[in-house]
Amino acid sequence: MMEFYFPTEFGEQLAFCAAAAAALIGVLIMFAPGLTLRFLGLQPRELRPEGLGAARSAGGLIVGFSGTTLMLAQPTLYLAFGAAMALASFGRILSIMSDRGNTLRNILLLVVEVALAALPLSYALGVV
Repeated sequence: MMEFYFPTEFGEQLAFCAAAAAALIGVLIMFAPGLTLRFLGLQPRELRPEGLGAARSAGGLIVGFSGTTLMLAQPTLYLAFGAAMALASFGRILSIMSDRGNTLRNILLLVVEVALAALPLSYALGVV
């Protein structure tokens, strides 16, 4: 039987908490896609199963990646998870610059994504 693992080192605790927060966000996206889409400002004219399926799939990807990172707790996985979140942050920056996305919601979500990227990257790269 596997025991619950919580890191003892501070840097890894930060990385672990970032992955856990991402997992919770992924669960929310996967099990409440309509609520998530509304929060993100997406108001489809007609609600189609394919759209909800895409949101649930994205949530499942986040849960799977962050959950694997939590279960295996390896520096290389924290590095990969942080890099993926950093690229998500870069995508949000592109949206802010290119899509007239300079909104408070986008800025706040960017801050969350940058934090979720910085914490595991700082641990994996030995900064913390």
